[in-house]
Amino acid sequence: MSRREQIEAMLADDPQDTFLRYSLAMEYRSEGRHEESLAKLAELYRETPSYVPAFFMAGQQLVQLKQIDQARAVLREGIDEARRQNDQHAAAEMSELLSAIGRFGEITADAEAAADEEDDL
Repeated sequence: MSRREQIEAMLADDPQDTFLRYSLAMEYRSEGRHEESLAKLAELYRETPSYVPAFFMAGQQLVQLKQIDQARAVLREGIDEARRQNDQHAAAEMSELLSAIGRFGEITADAEAAADEEDDL
């Protein structure tokens, strides 16, 4: 049984488990199933906005997919939520990625490197 299948089985028992839902989105991402990953992350940050990592991971993935306008919107929303929670570290990480995104929808090498670097963590 794959890791994704294990997560899905656990989610069948507890479908509202925030961490399992986030984990499933990350598994979809690692499998290259970006639409499904982004849909799961969006569900998570819409239903549970206090789960700030969902904003950041969605923003990173959108940058990698060169969906810059959507990445900006998600990152801004995530920064606002992180600040509401007084999570300065998360707000700073998302702000850094947001500032690395080039103007006029162009992705800069710095933004791409920042998104790739976060993947390695």
